[in-house]
Amino acid sequence: MNDSISKKNWLLIWILGMSGQICWNIENSWFNTFVYAKIAKDPAIISWMVAVSAIISTLATFVIGTWSDRAGKRKPFIAVGYILWGVFTIGFGATEFMPKNPFISAMVLVVAADAIMSFFGSTGYDAAFNPWTTDISNERNRGKLGGAFATMPVLATIFGAIVSGMIVDKFDFFPFFVIMGGFVTVMGICSVFTLKDAPHLKAVRHEKGYLHQFASVFKLNTVIANQELFWVFVINAVFFIGFNIYFPYITIYFNNYLHMSYMTAGLLQGIGLVSAVCLTIPAAKLIDAGKPVRVVCMAIASNVAGLVIIFFSTQIPLLLLGIFGAGVGYVLILQTLTAWFKNLYPEEQRGQFEGIKQVFGVCIPMVIGPLISYYIIQYGGIRMEIDGIMGTVPTHTLFLFAALITLFTFLPLIPASKLHRSRVHSASLQPIHKEDLKL
Repeated sequence: MNDSISKKNWLLIWILGMSGQICWNIENSWFNTFVYAKIAKDPAIISWMVAVSAIISTLATFVIGTWSDRAGKRKPFIAVGYILWGVFTIGFGATEFMPKNPFISAMVLVVAADAIMSFFGSTGYDAAFNPWTTDISNERNRGKLGGAFATMPVLATIFGAIVSGMIVDKFDFFPFFVIMGGFVTVMGICSVFTLKDAPHLKAVRHEKGYLHQFASVFKLNTVIANQELFWVFVINAVFFIGFNIYFPYITIYFNNYLHMSYMTAGLLQGIGLVSAVCLTIPAAKLIDAGKPVRVVCMAIASNVAGLVIIFFSTQIPLLLLGIFGAGVGYVLILQTLTAWFKNLYPEEQRGQFEGIKQVFGVCIPMVIGPLISYYIIQYGGIRMEIDGIMGTVPTHTLFLFAALITLFTFLPLIPASKLHRSRVHSASLQPIHKEDLKL
């Protein structure tokens, strides 16, 4: 098997990956900030919005992922998903102009608009683009691929924080959503003419039909046959529960509690995260050398240390150090788990298993994390007047709770490590075939 990914495919990975991550960053950070600024200063809307979109995203990945496996095609799902993803990002911004009273109607409208956008985002990115990158890669280059996937959300966060902050500060939210949504739609149109499915990708159709194939991934024997993969999923879930305790509110925290402008908050996050990205290159070597457990341990320790520093800090130099530490943890664990997942996915069920990954990486963390945040903010936040309206503002307590939850990531890492060692040892005992040595 060839160890290289073609230059054209690398270009598509970066273009589609970055445009998708920018759009996800807008949802994960700016949607929340937009709701707080334009709809209501109530964390309940954000908690509902994050939870419902996570559930919808997961369902979309399962349904469309199974469909793409059965079709033996990823391209049409990528194109349609991205085009409509951008369209409905603009639609979400238009909720600013809808009536704000009664409050429950405004809340339902905002949550529904976010859910529709998330459905098409998961269709294009999670259910189709992610499996496509697995189709065109192999176990000997997925450390580099994981590094790209870890770098993209960081660059998207930097772009989203700095450039988005400048646009929002100058033009307000709706023009910002039009620009960003239009960009993602254009990328979807471009994919129609440039992207090709992996030549070896084949349609996998169960004789008993779609529903039987869809349900097959939920059987107990599927878990038993993929024990290492499921423990890695649990690692993902626990780490990102901690992440989702603080991340949806980090810009709100910097802006309202520490009284920073959107641009200053963006620069602070951007500088810390860019520095963290530099570690993806040495990490890729460790991952490709079969040492993902070591990288995950370093990631957890760095993330916890960074969050504790942020908890104790109000000065920019220390905040920058804390963001760097938390950023290193985020980048390295995302890079490592991306490669680890892709190496373990059953070849005939890659689209479906992206759905399972969504359960553990998006649905569970984005339901539990913001729910924890809601109670922390309700009982540990402070009431203050913002733009003439009373609201509840999150405090530094969020970061301490996030650090404590993140420490629990070490627990599922223990069985995952044992299964990984056993698999690697068994593979080393297998005879080497000539075709495996071809480049």
